[in-house]
Amino acid sequence: MNRVRLGANPTVHETAVLGHPHGDDPGQTVLGADATVRAGTVVYADVGVGDRFSTGHNALVREFTTLGDDVLVGTNAVIDGRTDVGSEVSLQTNVYVPAETTIGDRVFVGPGATFTNDPYPLRVDEDLEGPTVEDDASVGAGATILPGVTVGEGAFVAAGAVVTRDVPGEQLAVGAPAEFAPLPERLRGGNEFA
Repeated sequence: MNRVRLGANPTVHETAVLGHPHGDDPGQTVLGADATVRAGTVVYADVGVGDRFSTGHNALVREFTTLGDDVLVGTNAVIDGRTDVGSEVSLQTNVYVPAETTIGDRVFVGPGATFTNDPYPLRVDEDLEGPTVEDDASVGAGATILPGVTVGEGAFVAAGAVVTRDVPGEQLAVGAPAEFAPLPERLRGGNEFA
């Protein structure tokens, strides 16, 4: 079985790794048309990606992840597997997305933002529960989103915020721990990616 299937017009740097194996019988890596995979990037087996996928350098996408169309995984960004990402999503440099996370369509995640999925690391054996980021949400640079938190549709998480509870749709989350306020008029509406 061919472990990698590429759509039309791919650009894959010679040091990128596609179909990195995991487990005893890894499946296929599928990238849609017009993919650009830069140097040092690793995409595991059992990953399905839509059209116009693009990475920065040294990005990592682990197994059992699905990505829609027009997704950017920036330089040194990590998607740690078992994750669903919608279309028109931008994960900027140094973003960390753990297993069991769901990201909707037209979502922007700024540089260095960190999502978490383990409520009590190494202290209590708990099921992992990644965050959910709904359609048209924005997460600012350096923000931290805790396990199981939902960032609602159209919400805006400010840079450096620490989000410990669900952010209602069309709300602004600011501070550590984040407090919520109505989204200013100029920030309302969906994210528009060119």
